Amino acid sequence: QVQLVESGGGLVQPGGSLRLSCATSGTIFSIYAMSWFRQAPGQQRELVATITSGGYTNYADSVKGRFTISRDNNKNTMYLQMNSLKPEDTAVYFCNGQFIIGSTITPYWGQGTQVTVSS
Repeated sequence: QVQLVESGGGLVQPGGSLRLSCATSGTIFSIYAMSWFRQAPGQQRELVATITSGGYTNYADSVKGRFTISRDNNKNTMYLQMNSLKPEDTAVYFCNGQFIIGSTITPYWGQGTQVTVSS
């Protein structure tokens, strides 16, 4: 089994910064890709950023230039550096990992961490 645990959320003023972490524990399988999603109240969960096993990154248009996804393989941890935060970034942020287990790619989710951007 794989466990993903997010941390780093909180309350921040508009224009501020936060760094989210997603620590992987348990059985460590090969990573296909890892992503951050977010879900605001009453809205669908949306993809924020992805980083592949080869280090390729992709971002939602709404966060390009403000958010940076990265991964420290030695620490089995993924990060999301969020700068120039806006009230519309307020959401629960979820870590998602797609792991290669045998011949399949299996997704796992963290429990989420709340990010609130407000003055």
